[in-house]
Formats: sequence, structure tokens, C-alpha cells
Amino acid sequence: MSDLLTSALNPRSVAIVGASENIHKIGGRPIHYMQRHGYRGTIYPINPAREEVQGHKSYAGLAALPEVPDLALIAVGGDKTVAAVEECAARGVKSAVVIASGFGETGPAGRELQDHMVATARAAGMRLYGPNTQGLANFGTGAIAGFSTMFIEVPPMDGPVGIVSQSGGMSAMAYGLLRGRGLGVRHVHATGNEADVTASEMAWAVAHDPDVQLLLLYLENIAHPEMLAATAAYARERDLPIVAVKAGRSASGQKAASSHTGALANEDRTVDAFFKHHGIWRVRDPHEQARAAHAYLKGWRPEGRRLVVISNSGASCVMGADAAEDMGLSLAELSPATQAEVASKLPGFATASNPIDVTAALLSNSGLFGDVLPAVAQDPAADLFFLNIPVAGAGYDVDRFARDAATFEAATGKPVAVAAWQESVAAPFRAHGIATFPNEGEAIAVLAQVAGHTERMRQPRATWPALPHVQVPAGAQGFLNEVDSLGLLARHGVPTVPMHLCRTADEARAAFDAIGAPAVVKACSAEVPHKSEHGLVALNVQTREQAAELFERFWAKMDAMGVQRDGVIVAATRKGQHEFMVGARMDPIFGPVVVVGDGGKYVEALKDCAVLLPPFSEADVQAALRTLRIAPLLDGVRGEPPLDVAALSRIAVAVGQVIAGAGGAIASLDLNPVMVGAAGQGAVVVDALVEVSKA
Repeated sequence: MSDLLTSALNPRSVAIVGASENIHKIGGRPIHYMQRHGYRGTIYPINPAREEVQGHKSYAGLAALPEVPDLALIAVGGDKTVAAVEECAARGVKSAVVIASGFGETGPAGRELQDHMVATARAAGMRLYGPNTQGLANFGTGAIAGFSTMFIEVPPMDGPVGIVSQSGGMSAMAYGLLRGRGLGVRHVHATGNEADVTASEMAWAVAHDPDVQLLLLYLENIAHPEMLAATAAYARERDLPIVAVKAGRSASGQKAASSHTGALANEDRTVDAFFKHHGIWRVRDPHEQARAAHAYLKGWRPEGRRLVVISNSGASCVMGADAAEDMGLSLAELSPATQAEVASKLPGFATASNPIDVTAALLSNSGLFGDVLPAVAQDPAADLFFLNIPVAGAGYDVDRFARDAATFEAATGKPVAVAAWQESVAAPFRAHGIATFPNEGEAIAVLAQVAGHTERMRQPRATWPALPHVQVPAGAQGFLNEVDSLGLLARHGVPTVPMHLCRTADEARAAFDAIGAPAVVKACSAEVPHKSEHGLVALNVQTREQAAELFERFWAKMDAMGVQRDGVIVAATRKGQHEFMVGARMDPIFGPVVVVGDGGKYVEALKDCAVLLPPFSEADVQAALRTLRIAPLLDGVRGEPPLDVAALSRIAVAVGQVIAGAGGAIASLDLNPVMVGAAGQGAVVVDALVEVSKA
């Protein structure tokens, strides 16, 4: 695979099918770009109507070329596209970029043509890029098999950023935003419909370019998560941050994505969990990607998330503190020694605690930033630095502020971000290489992003040495009944409520005698997964005769409903301090997925849950629980003791291992409620439902 991808990113020769003399046509742009940006390979225009195109000898077809090109750019439309792919395959071309649209993104007929092109390519061992793509561009080699107008609007400059995008428009936008910030970009690749080569594969190839220091992705679906996971693992090894936009967060966005690239949208919370699991940082749009790029390229890898705010305005100090809290950053608690050192540098009426207000004295003493920053830097609580300058200009030595900040950053390696809305103030900071933003919200958001991403990339990966061998009952279809569901879980270490399955009223009496009051009586049928909706659950059963009476009633009701009667359950009552749910399913794209969150009868309405992808640790579960809206309940409120989150986390890990160990035989598990007691009291599964995968 890698050799074939290399043939597209660093080809020795490129053929342009549909080559044009006009540099503003799709068939003319690539030739113009490659000549202009240093491509050293051979360019072969294919145009039977011309003898020469842009100074290069033109050929009637691929068969007339003196050699087999590594890469062919197909810049013709309609039926000619399919014929050109067939010609490339027959000639032995390694890679072909198909620009034309009108294929898989348009419906069944277009999908059939697209599938035909892929089959033709694969039979010949050729890789196909697109269709419906703006093409590929590697400014490190000058190999530009694309037509983006942005390369004219904003002149290219080779640099340490790689962009891989399903959308040509978004790849161009990210490129333009980065170049507008003065950053160089090496790779700009659009995969379009991804009929063959996916963004995940391209990300793998770009990540292996040793000069790339930041990888940006735009995705509308994730077709090969295992490849993207491998890319992320390699990126963590070489300390390469990956920042992704995954569009289609909403139902409307998912529908639009389907019509745009023919993508199948992935469930958004699962996408979030996938990115977190693999150390990829997700942002909303290319603007956010570009906003943080400079910070990543400066090599910031902060040790923590504690922020120091310094300003010449008390109000700006307050707003900086507010923005820090919004972004999940804590204000560093400076030691008394640090505060004393800071106070010695400031006028007596200034504030030496964090946030630090140097006051308007900055006007008369331009060295205050340069004095205060080193004084704070020695404090072990100071991870990140934010300078908020709401007003400066005439009379202020702004260039000295910028020089002092740059000297401090270079000497300490500590991240420094500046907010300055006046261009006359911002420009000197930018000139000295300081990450500069128009307001405190953007500046602190970037600091929080880099700190959080660094933490995520450094987080140890959980491992599961061995999975259990999980078997479902022979011949089972659809849902297992409750007894079989709980039994399967119990066999694999999940604590479940004591119960007896009864098939006669006398058995119900005996079961009650063994269980004791209060008991729970429930119908048991694989055909009735949600029993309470049919009045087939009774709580607080106090006598053996009541249990027998309920048996007769439920037995008769199941008969009247015409459903399979597996029996009637008599179970112990188990109460906890709070009801949780743990679920799992086999995602068609990502495989096993586990959900943990608030439980009870409102679980579908409130949807207060977190998603985890195996393998994960108990600590990972506890961290996920802290993201829930009910997180404050975990530590106890209004005199209640803290909950046994450790016991709940053990159940979640066991459930993950069960669905992973089932080898696809289990489609889903639903454990609700899981009764969780106070710390040390454990947790127990009261009800469960296992869905068997279709054969």
C-alpha cells in the first residue's frame, strides 16, 4: 500500500488526461502548478487535438507515452472518465486521480459506474483517488495533481503542515487560512468520494513524512477506522498532533454529507469517543484548525492545565479568569514566595496574586512584563501564560513587551498567548513569533486545546491481555430472556441480582421463601424485552401467596399476548444510592462500543451518558463518568455519601470485555438499572437484555 501511495505523492512522472493550454481549466491548472512549484519529474499531457501543451509535447493517449507514468490525473468528464480509468489500468499506471463528479454521490446509477472503475483499478493493481475530488498536492516535491484555485489566490510555501480532506473545498479553505497566517503547508490532499483510497490511508502516508509536524483532517465519514487508529498510534510515537474536523454532527449535517461525498455518517458520540481513545483532537471547523496551528508548530507540550493571567487592566484580569473557567483551565495558585517576588517588581497598588494586574504603570515602566514573567515562571504551579492587553499604543513600548515575551518563551519553553485587539499592538507580538489573538476567548481556547491534546497524547493506553470466551445459547435468536441475559453476564464476573425462574405457582412460592420479602416478580419471555410497558413487573412483593398470585396473572397475560412463556422470575429487591446504566453494541464501523451513564426509566429521554471504545481501564470509565451532567452526585451531595464508582467502573470494563470476547455473536447489551451503592457497598445489575447478532 505505501509504495502505491508514494507513487501519487512523489511520482517520477505524471500524465494529465484532458490536458489544456488554458491554466484556468481543470486540465491546465496541474501542469501550470507543477511547472511553477518545482516538480522535477516528467509531465505528459494527453490531448489528441494538440501537439504541445504549455511547452510540453502532447500525446494522443497513454499508449503513445514512452513510459508508464506513476500517476495519471484524469481531467475529463462523463463516459470519458470511465474509459480513461480503463486505459490507465490497461497501461499499468500505479495511481489515478479522478476529478469528475457524478458518481457515487448522485445515487445508484452513479454508484454502479464508480464501482466499475474501482473493480477495474483493483484488477490491475492500480489505486484510485476520488472521484469527485480537487486532487492531490505535495509542495515538498512539486507534484500537484489538482486544480484548486486557492493555489493561485494564496501562493504556496512548503512547510510542516499536512492537510488530508474528503472535501476539496475544505482542504483549500484550511490551506488558505494557514497560509494567511504565514504558515507553510506541504500536503493538501482531497479524497472526494473515497471509492478506493480513503482519508485514513492518506493520513497514514502523510504522517510518515518526517517533515510534517501537524496533521489536519477533514472527514465526513470514517471508512477505515483501523487505519486511522494505526495512524494515530504512529503519530503519538513521533509526537505528531492530529487535529480533525468531523462534519455531520447533526442529523441535517449527516444528510448533507451523504449527498456531498456519498458518505455514510457515523454516530457522532462514537466518533468523539474514537478520537479521544486514539489521541486525536476534534474541532468544529477549519478556522479552529488554523487558529491553533501556530501553537502546535511552536512545539508547546505543557505539563499541566494551570494558567497565569497577566494584564494591565483589572477588568481584563477578571475576563481572563472567566474565559479560563469556560475552557476548563484552572488559575495557578502561586506560592507565597512567588507572590512576594512578583510584588517586588510591581507598584504597591498592583495585584501580585493570579490573575496579576500590573496596572497602568505599564505605560511608565515598559519592563513590567519582562520583570513579572520570569518571577512567575519558577513557580511549579505555572504551566500556561496569558497576556491580555486591552489598550496600548502611543507612549507604550509595545515592541519591548513583545521582545520580553519572546525572550521568556524561548528561555523557558512555557506557552505564552497574547490577546490584543489593536493591530498596532498585535503586530509586534506576531513579528516576534508570539501566538497572538484578537480576544481572550480565542487565546485561552488555544492554550486549553494544546494542554488538553498534550495530555491526551501522553495518556497511557489501556490493554486487555486476554478476552473471555463468550458464548450465547445455541440456537438463540433476537433477544435472550432476562434470566439468560443475566446468567451470561454473571458467568463473566458481572454482579447480578439473586433470582429464580419459576414455571409453576408452587415454584414461585418456594422462590419467595428463598428470596424473602420484599421481592420482585417479573414475567420472563424473550419476546417481551420491555416488560414494564406491558404491566408484567411487580415490586415490593411481601408474601409467598402474593408471589404465587402474580405468577398466575403474568403466566395468563403472556398466553393472552401470544408470546413465548419462558417462566416468571422471583428476584431479590436491591436498592442503591443511584441508578446507572451500562450498555454495549457492535458498531458496524467501529466494532465494540460501550456506553455508561445515568440510568432508570428516563435514560432514553435524558441521554446523559458517555461512550468508550475498548480496550479501556477502570480509570478511563471513572474519567468518563466525570463528564456527565450528574457528575456532582458521584461525590455525594446534601449529606449523601460518595457513590461506589469503582464498582460501577468494574462492571463497565467487564461488559466491554464480554461484547469484545463474543466475536460478533452479541449485537448489543443493555444493563438498566445498575444499582450503585455508597463507596464500598458495590454495585449490582438488576435487569439486563442481551441481543444476539443475526446470522
